[in-house]
Amino acid sequence: MLGNYFKIAIRNLAQNKIYSLINIVGLTIGLTCAMLILLYVKDEVSFDRFHQNSSHIYRLVYKFTSKGAEQNNSFTSVLQGPKFAEHIPGIKSFTRVQGGGMDFKTATSLEGKAVLFVDPNFFSTFTFKVIDGDASTCLLSPHSIVLTKDEAKKQFGTVDAVGKVMMVSEKNTFVPYQVTAVTENCPQNSSIQYKILVPTKDDAAAVKDNDNWFSYYLNTFIVLDEHADPQTVTAQMKRFYEKDAAASFANMTAKFGDFRDGNLGTYLLQPMTDIHMSKDFGASNGLENASDPIYAYILSGLAGFVLLIASINFVNLTIARSVRRAKEIGIRKAIGSDRRQLIIQFLGESFILCGIAFLLAIAVAQLVLPVFNELSNKKLAMSYLLDARLILGYIGLFLLTGLLAGFYPALVLSGYSPIDTLYSRFTLKGKGWLQKSLVVLQFTLASFLIIATITMYSQFNYLTKADLGYDDTNLVLVDKQNMTHEEAATFKMELLKSPDIISVAPKNSGSWGTNVKLADESTVNFQWETIDESYLSTLKIPLVMGRNFSTRFPGDSAHSVIVNETFVKNAGWTNPIGQTVIFTFKDNKTYQVIGVVKDYHYGGLTRAIGAQLFTMDNANPYGTFNIKLKPNTRARGLAFIEKKYNTFYPFSPYNYWFMKDTNQLNYEYETRWKSIILFGAILTIFVSCIGLFGLSVLAAEKRTKEIGIRKVLGASVQSIATVLSVEFVKLVMIALLIAMPLAWIAVSKWLENYPYRVTLGWSIFAGAGGLVLLIAICTVSFQAIKAAFANPVNSLRRE
Repeated sequence: MLGNYFKIAIRNLAQNKIYSLINIVGLTIGLTCAMLILLYVKDEVSFDRFHQNSSHIYRLVYKFTSKGAEQNNSFTSVLQGPKFAEHIPGIKSFTRVQGGGMDFKTATSLEGKAVLFVDPNFFSTFTFKVIDGDASTCLLSPHSIVLTKDEAKKQFGTVDAVGKVMMVSEKNTFVPYQVTAVTENCPQNSSIQYKILVPTKDDAAAVKDNDNWFSYYLNTFIVLDEHADPQTVTAQMKRFYEKDAAASFANMTAKFGDFRDGNLGTYLLQPMTDIHMSKDFGASNGLENASDPIYAYILSGLAGFVLLIASINFVNLTIARSVRRAKEIGIRKAIGSDRRQLIIQFLGESFILCGIAFLLAIAVAQLVLPVFNELSNKKLAMSYLLDARLILGYIGLFLLTGLLAGFYPALVLSGYSPIDTLYSRFTLKGKGWLQKSLVVLQFTLASFLIIATITMYSQFNYLTKADLGYDDTNLVLVDKQNMTHEEAATFKMELLKSPDIISVAPKNSGSWGTNVKLADESTVNFQWETIDESYLSTLKIPLVMGRNFSTRFPGDSAHSVIVNETFVKNAGWTNPIGQTVIFTFKDNKTYQVIGVVKDYHYGGLTRAIGAQLFTMDNANPYGTFNIKLKPNTRARGLAFIEKKYNTFYPFSPYNYWFMKDTNQLNYEYETRWKSIILFGAILTIFVSCIGLFGLSVLAAEKRTKEIGIRKVLGASVQSIATVLSVEFVKLVMIALLIAMPLAWIAVSKWLENYPYRVTLGWSIFAGAGGLVLLIAICTVSFQAIKAAFANPVNSLRRE
């Protein structure tokens, strides 16, 4: 019996090649999406769980209030770990981790490399496999270094690197560091990613300085005792911190004014396994792969909808072809088959088709996995499928898809009357509300995604093409840390000897933030920039009031500042020139405002412009040269800069980048999600069109005689095609009416994440609606025109 069912199923699939192909393609796409997303979600939830003590490892984080707003801080100083470990009984140990860089000398050049500065007990806290060396002692020496096996191969051509020496640039000399261990490469599902480990240098004075309760620049992990309760430990930490930091907090308040709204804040314990997808306390400063759970939700939703739509297509197409199988069903019922046997037969066909699609989906997933990895910023592999829970998940997915696609058609087809089917009196009854509703659902989702895609493209184009308020064309940035102003001036004069260089302007490296007190005792937080007199002109940042720094005014470097328009607004000034600002942490040193620059997007358009203050203070080191090249001189200009740099700074590696490229990297997130939503929209509209095609087949077969009569009475092909198509256009219009308000709400909410954004105009919705209608009309027109051209004799000869 089962063998007979199998033969008939294979025969039916072979006889209806086009429809079998459509079903298999749709289900393959849906199952491929589901497989890839299951891999993605599995990877997301597995982060940092490979550590043996993962359930007992926590990161110290800090929450406080500033100017009425709650702030989150993932970092500490060197003080918090030792203090809490010493005074809180539930804490077993602590380990500090900080990202940084060191300059290494190779046979031919200097190379800057990212390193991770860690405590000597790093390998007793975290489970990274040491393949050569002693994990317990490899980080005890201050000049020891630990490499991953890939880094060891890169540096020495072999993993047998223990005992070898690497030369590190330190204070204008080269210091030997000895390789003491080699580890396996970090698992890709680890928040801690390193190639080089270097032990943290002890700073006993900093550990004793209670002002460092309010300093934050590294990650501190603690390991709790097996029986310790995290909530109890957190409460103990709070009591100890409030007592131990009270005096230091009072000093800070006296020094900086209204410090932290008079609120000490509180230290909390964040489970290590929560770091990867945390919105409030994410991975940074030596920790990588920060994610957002919204990614998993969106991707899971896309995969679920594509698979659902593919299953809907199966239902529609199966019912659409049921007229041709009506006599087969009647004969089976006449010779004794009951409804249960027919249901088994049709479910069997569904599972065979799903099985074919499932096998194809595995192959397709393997082929598209590199593209998916690039889009999702992952390093997934199909080998991850060899997981018991994931295998069970895929088996469940296969069974669910088979039932979802085949159960309803099996019930419908097995219920046909044998008398009606054998005497050719069978017709598909009803108005097909279910099929129509499903098509509306499909195109609602497709329309929603198309609107989202067009909006994301519009926003991305706005972000990448909007005026930043300064000129980043041909602007080269060269890194050189901790330069004195005299040193920078000498190098600047040397660079300006090149005819290919227009101007040079040094600036501090990184991002400095602090606050100043005003004459009315209020405070302003701002981004602090240390520049020279050429910086504003090099970047073409306009002054709207006052003057620039100038060598004609020697006092500018000691007593003058320039602010931006946002600073003026936050300070509440109407006439900013001549106003004073007081740096309380510099012994209340007073500076005078000499100019105001027009606001410009120094942090990109994904951030609101904040207050800025510029100084030429000699006490602040420079760290970056901004070099303006003449057009079409890039190669010569860069060669000249590199030559001069290596002459002036033989102990520092030469690194450069273009500001325009850096600005583009600010929108990497938007670029990735633009592509993901585009692919989702394409897949959704494709499988939706398959469903629409199935419904047009169903409608044409229900109205075969009507079409024949219309043609006999003289109806044209165009009028018949219009009659058959108009119903589907109505369905798509209904879908658009549902999708547009939903999409407007969703994309408006998404755009709120951007302080500078496009306006949602009617053109976006009109364009999306027109595109969806065009695709739908093209899809149904094929079947409508085919039916209109059919010979009426074939449809009426049985009458």
